[in-house]
Amino acid sequence: MTLAAAPSRPLGRTRLRELFPGRRPLLFAGLAALLLLVGIAALGLGATGIPAARVVSILAEAAAGQPAQGGDALIVLQVRLPRLLLGFLVGAALASSGALMQGLFRNPLADPGLVGVSAGAALAAAATIVLGDALLAPLIGALPFGLLPFGAFAGGLLTTLALYRIATRGGRTSMATMLLAGVAFGALSGAVMGLFSYVSDDRQLRDLTFWSLGSLSGATWTKIAAAAPFILPGLLLTPFLARGLNALTLGEAEAYHLGVPVQRVKALAILLVAVAVGASVACAGMIGFVGIVVPHVLRLLAGPDHRMLLPASAMLGAALLVAADTVARTIAAPAELPIGILTAAIGAPFFLWLLLRRQGGLVL
Repeated sequence: MTLAAAPSRPLGRTRLRELFPGRRPLLFAGLAALLLLVGIAALGLGATGIPAARVVSILAEAAAGQPAQGGDALIVLQVRLPRLLLGFLVGAALASSGALMQGLFRNPLADPGLVGVSAGAALAAAATIVLGDALLAPLIGALPFGLLPFGAFAGGLLTTLALYRIATRGGRTSMATMLLAGVAFGALSGAVMGLFSYVSDDRQLRDLTFWSLGSLSGATWTKIAAAAPFILPGLLLTPFLARGLNALTLGEAEAYHLGVPVQRVKALAILLVAVAVGASVACAGMIGFVGIVVPHVLRLLAGPDHRMLLPASAMLGAALLVAADTVARTIAAPAELPIGILTAAIGAPFFLWLLLRRQGGLVL
């Protein structure tokens, strides 16, 4: 049966408003509860199962400054808790970046991976693994992990700035041109990364393969300390762009006449996306489709207001990525499935469904 796509979104928002007039507090309370439940489940599930009550007890003892006792406490605090926090950071960064890109492009199909930001970060991280190891390791020994987020951030930022310059003419930035340039740069980055894989040794090839599939298995407190300064400021600043993004939904000219500094909003949003995605790619590898799925689901449920959409995307993205990681490390235990495979398995059909909706095709 063929259905028109347009009525479905207002219907969902109308129902939510009718059923829950104060939907914003309810939505955020629900997302907070989801984060809590997903977090406890992630800390308890694994090759060694730990009851939820024991997980809560271990966390309470650690918060009170009491020394952890037992092997289960060591597993929770030193193995699973860093993985959980890194998953929260990366999921929130990817989802909020997707919401920002969709607001800028005024298109629910936009995603950092489609605009070249992820490609630039990926290329720089691959260069850090292969070239940095070959050039710097003889001088300083094993490369510190802090170089990988910095390299990925620098690559994402430089790529974004280059794309921004390509798309800007006469003081105005064409989002369509930036999208096309990003697709071209993504193809070029893929070719160069293939070359890096060809010239890398066995250890570097394992690192590249592990990193390209996406995983949180290497999470440590050191990684969190390296990534948090890049991701957290962006998450805190993103909500301040909500008014500008709301105005941009009317068009750039209309937003300008409403007093919105359009170019400044574009530049700041692109910078925040480059920083967050660069650090996320460096820490967890290539994890796709989170930036598409999460903002669009929330937009269907609660409407397009970015004052709600941006923080809610960060919360739901964090919960979704940690839930996917929990499934990835338990579904084939003791082996671990790369998390990028799971997110692609969820996101690719969802992306196709979005395309069919926008073309007025079948809605399942």
